[in-house]
Amino acid sequence: MSDHNSQDRHRDILITGFPSFVARKLVATIIENEPEATLRLVVRPDYIDEADRQLRDMEAPRDRIHLLSGDVVALDLGLSGREYLELVARVTDIYHIASIWFLGVERSEAFEVNVAGAQNVLDTAYEMQNLVRLNHFSTAFVAGDRTGVIMEDELAQGQNFRNAYEESKFEAERAMREAMHHLPISIFRPSIIVGDSHTGEIDRMAGPYYLINAIVNMPSILPIPLPGKGDKPLNLVPIDFVCEAMHRISLRDDTASRTFHLCDPNPLSARSVFELVAQRAGRRAPVGLLPYRLTRLVMKFPYLERFTRNPRQFMDDFNQLTIYNSMNTLEALDGRNLCPPLPSYVDKLIEYIQISDLELEMPLGVEIMG
Repeated sequence: MSDHNSQDRHRDILITGFPSFVARKLVATIIENEPEATLRLVVRPDYIDEADRQLRDMEAPRDRIHLLSGDVVALDLGLSGREYLELVARVTDIYHIASIWFLGVERSEAFEVNVAGAQNVLDTAYEMQNLVRLNHFSTAFVAGDRTGVIMEDELAQGQNFRNAYEESKFEAERAMREAMHHLPISIFRPSIIVGDSHTGEIDRMAGPYYLINAIVNMPSILPIPLPGKGDKPLNLVPIDFVCEAMHRISLRDDTASRTFHLCDPNPLSARSVFELVAQRAGRRAPVGLLPYRLTRLVMKFPYLERFTRNPRQFMDDFNQLTIYNSMNTLEALDGRNLCPPLPSYVDKLIEYIQISDLELEMPLGVEIMG
């Protein structure tokens, strides 16, 4: 793959999903690397004030950033006629981040936001006169219950899905893949996103953070049960790697019509992850091996649940042997901006948990982004 890129052109960029965590970090990445780019952020009407505050906190150059009150589930993205016409005439690049991802979401709501929203973005892209790239933010969990090695170019392999989030993101990606025949689309599939590798910043407790929080903050006299053997890979990626890799790959002229796993190519086992957290935090390591079903019961004890909030879905995913092949990503990054190993930044994650009052459940707009 030769390193052709599009940084020598002026980019007029549409981003859905602001001010969610991923979209906010992506905006910061673009501002840092492309000081002249124009940004158009589609923001749900009830989050315009929050979006404005986030931009102020980021000290973003407001003369190049347009906040557009809209919604990906609405016709023409819910924009006014003038806004929509300007958008389809001028936008060169799209980053479709908006989705709803929390695991208790109703199936109908997940499909409305994730599938219909993706289709509305595609409909808009078809009308764009100067579109160079549509970047779709998917997830590695479109693989559902598949085990073994998952290749980036694979999608429908007869898998089943454990929740509406996985299934709806699968259907959204399927629509994007079908449109690749007509539009320049790149698809990005992160694994489990954790905090920034430099600051530890994250916006909520989710997935592995339930157990990390328990290890860091619970009295050490209480043993923390590890579900099952914990010998399967737990693939974690810091948010800054996700955004920087997506940005870098999206600028290349030779990355359209391709899919990229944004994953740790050398993940630790789940047990190793939590033992590392305990060691660095000076806390007691999780104990095992409790049978998986018994662990679920123990996690419901009132004191434990206060710290873990019974992360059922995370535990369901805990013992699945899945390996995400990242050949496309490693090739496109060409040895730069690679995923850092967890031991190099785990102290930052721990410090942020210790000093922050993180949300334990559904955050900003239950992550109905955009």
